[in-house]
Amino acid sequence: MNNRMELSFSAISENESFARVSVGAFVTQLDPTMDELTEIKTVVSEAVTNAIIHGYGEGNEGTIYIEVMLERETVHLIVRDEGRGINDLEEAKQPLFTSLPELERSGMGFTIMENFMDNLQVESEPMNGTTVTLTKRLSNSKALAN
Repeated sequence: MNNRMELSFSAISENESFARVSVGAFVTQLDPTMDELTEIKTVVSEAVTNAIIHGYGEGNEGTIYIEVMLERETVHLIVRDEGRGINDLEEAKQPLFTSLPELERSGMGFTIMENFMDNLQVESEPMNGTTVTLTKRLSNSKALAN
């Protein structure tokens, strides 16, 4: 089974839940466990929130792009922005690091994404945006029964 969807929406915090629910609804076609679905939705929230806050800055105009591909028992997820980008990617991936401590951010976004997914790749270029690519193989997928 190969299936895909694309979303694009304004980079405002009100749209984070829209992204989370939309991706979750699409992924349910593969019959993930409740834990797997929760993990995927959490990862979407983290990636979208990072794009809003760090990519564009809350209150600034921008667009977030999400692409989800379902391939047999595997979910491929891409979250992309065209914002500020990340100056030091290795530093940004360190647990508890935040570039905005005044906003009381936990600095755990990439750590959560890494722990909940099988693979995480981040590509970023200052002033040209960030692309987060995530992959998760589902353990209880309908595709496994076929």
